Amino acid sequence: MTDEMMVKRKILIVDDEPDMRIFMSVLFETNGFKPTLANNGKDGLHHARKLHPDLIILDVMMPEEGGALMYKGLKEDARLRQIPVIMLSGVKENVFLHYLKMLNIGAKDTLPKPDAYFEKPPEPDLLLNKAQTILER
Repeated sequence: MTDEMMVKRKILIVDDEPDMRIFMSVLFETNGFKPTLANNGKDGLHHARKLHPDLIILDVMMPEEGGALMYKGLKEDARLRQIPVIMLSGVKENVFLHYLKMLNIGAKDTLPKPDAYFEKPPEPDLLLNKAQTILER
């Protein structure tokens, strides 16, 4: 992917921890992305609707409306469901996937697994490489 294409890539980072937002913002901005930050799921969903980002990095556990509810909101919205999501959390992946399975019980449209899942703290190069791979699809 050329640098010119990378500059246009909008990434929405949703995390309640200021240090994680700064870390990810710097990581992605210095690698040619245009990050937008939100500190909870409610604000994140608002930004997603307004900006229609190319990728969302979403923390699972946040006060107010958390990442799992925002993820559900994204996947139930016809305009947003195609946006790839990387989940990022202190919660183990199998715990999140179990929660997702519980949400899907009796649901007409089941929620898909996220495009990727990283436990905190993520390895910067792995997170960046995964984001680039997802965006190249």
